[in-house]
Amino acid sequence: MAEKRHMQKNAGGTGKQRRAGEDRNPGERDRGKRPAGRQGRPARPGAQAAASQRRGARAAEAPRAFGNHIEGRRAAFEALRTGFPIKRALIAQGVENEPAIRDLLAGLGEAGVSVKSVPRTQLDAISSHGAHQGIVLEVGKFPYADLSDIIAAAPADAPALVVVLDHVTDAGNFGAIVRSAEVVGAAGVVIPNKRSAEVTVATYKTSAGAVMHLPIAQVPNIARALEDLKSAGFWVGGATEHAEDVCWDAPFEGRVALVMGSEGDGISRLVLEKCDFLTKLPQRGMTESLNVAQATTALCFEWLRRNAGELMGEE
Repeated sequence: MAEKRHMQKNAGGTGKQRRAGEDRNPGERDRGKRPAGRQGRPARPGAQAAASQRRGARAAEAPRAFGNHIEGRRAAFEALRTGFPIKRALIAQGVENEPAIRDLLAGLGEAGVSVKSVPRTQLDAISSHGAHQGIVLEVGKFPYADLSDIIAAAPADAPALVVVLDHVTDAGNFGAIVRSAEVVGAAGVVIPNKRSAEVTVATYKTSAGAVMHLPIAQVPNIARALEDLKSAGFWVGGATEHAEDVCWDAPFEGRVALVMGSEGDGISRLVLEKCDFLTKLPQRGMTESLNVAQATTALCFEWLRRNAGELMGEE
């Protein structure tokens, strides 16, 4: 078919995205250096110790700019609604009377969560992208599921979807994928426990709180996880530029484990060998491809469309 010349090259991503952690701040190299030619005055006796003491007091007062946090009003609402364990809430000074914040404060009070009002700059230091909207929740370490939990969450006599990510590294992509998977009713998401994006403050935000509704399993070996899914009756499909058929022709009915590759390299060879079928998205335009998050969304909804009759009949 002539249309096949326009098929999408890589449903697993464009291969041109910057990997997570590559952002650089050129100003950091020179931070704290004294300009050439300037001489500082000698410190007064005891002044250095006093300054150190003041810095220590400020550091003890300020919230940590790392660790486990949930930022943003929608994600905070989801944490309260699902009963997610919250240690403390930090509210930016001056937002207490905003309607959405008042509702959050009421919910936090009912849940017995302590609330502290802090300068907005302290929330900026914690925030992944400066989009905290005046609220940050301090939470414990994210409770990852076991792969067996995800398999158990998929009823044996009904269609089920598990999204498997082969080293997707961008936190924004990861959060968007989790959100799409949760929206279509997937049983869970599987990620490797090394060299992969994981649940962080950015993921809570980009997934709009979906990480609190969907089991996410970290596994040491993706290929072995696919074998376990096959043993549980899942048909494994990989999204790759090597596919000959588009998703309209893929066997998406029933129990499917959808494998998506990394932003730069796609699905690894060993994982490709574990796939029962390969597929890609059709493409008519000139842009090289969708990124991995967009492609995953499209394929998740194709699975939902294909199984809608049986799934909707359950409700």
